[in-house]
Amino acid sequence: MKKAIIALSMFITLAACHANYDKAPSGLIYKIYPGKGGAKLSTAQYVKLNIEYSIKKNGKDSILSSSFGKMPQFSAIDTSTAHVAYSYMEILPKCSVDDSVIFTLSVDSLRAKNVGLPPTFAKGDFIKGKIKILNAFTTREQIMADFKKEQDLDIARQSKQIIDYLAKNNINAQKTKNGAYVLVQDPGTGPKADTGKQAFVKYRGYLLDGGKVFDTNMDSTKGHTDPYPVTIGAHGVIPGWEEGLPYLGKGGKAKFFIPAGLAYGPQGSGEIPPNASLVFDIEVTDVKDAPPPAQNANPMQGMRQMQQRPATAPKPAH
Repeated sequence: MKKAIIALSMFITLAACHANYDKAPSGLIYKIYPGKGGAKLSTAQYVKLNIEYSIKKNGKDSILSSSFGKMPQFSAIDTSTAHVAYSYMEILPKCSVDDSVIFTLSVDSLRAKNVGLPPTFAKGDFIKGKIKILNAFTTREQIMADFKKEQDLDIARQSKQIIDYLAKNNINAQKTKNGAYVLVQDPGTGPKADTGKQAFVKYRGYLLDGGKVFDTNMDSTKGHTDPYPVTIGAHGVIPGWEEGLPYLGKGGKAKFFIPAGLAYGPQGSGEIPPNASLVFDIEVTDVKDAPPPAQNANPMQGMRQMQQRPATAPKPAH
């Protein structure tokens, strides 16, 4: 009886909180806060926005991911396919530039739609979303130009974060051409792991913010211990690795400090959250001539590999 009363109380509280909300056809609960009268969005446009997701645990809101103060998200507005139901994309055509939106997603409803969620999300939990619509574009050229501008600003922010981290920890690392940093602990011997070479790499990757290890082959904690082969210049790993490995030869050891823009950017991957700057402990066990490329290779393969990389840079694309 006590559990039933608690559940009823939570339902009444939630219903009261959502009393002034609207409901989309899918059941998504939302509220639009009008901005300064910007242009109305349409499905023929691209949108630029900031978005944040949070969940209440132990009476406190815990942020799951946020692009506020970081790299905004860019997307085509598309409500024509079923997968956009029960997502913020469903309500974008109701909004205008400069509007803000808050919405609520039921964990139970997401799981009923076969959305993969961590087991820490419990039955009855609700995920809260917050959106600020920054701009809209009618052509791909417009959005790509703005994306490049925001990307440059974001890399500058990330570089400052890394520079501050290095200064705080008295680390004298070298800057690569695009803004990663390499602390060479042992340069190794023989030819460097440069273009046309294949390096075999042992690594441990962790978040610059907090130090959580997300993958490693230096021990068996992540289930794999073989050195990972990287063909330099093939774009099979994140750009920060491509820029850092040429500092090392066989037996070389280093730390790579990589801004998110040279890692997984605003999308994140697996245990790596969006806009996360990363640190890697690196050991190059061998450097060899790269094998010849496969005959009749599809020129788009490298692009797809970069888009489909799993949770960490070193693992093979699937």
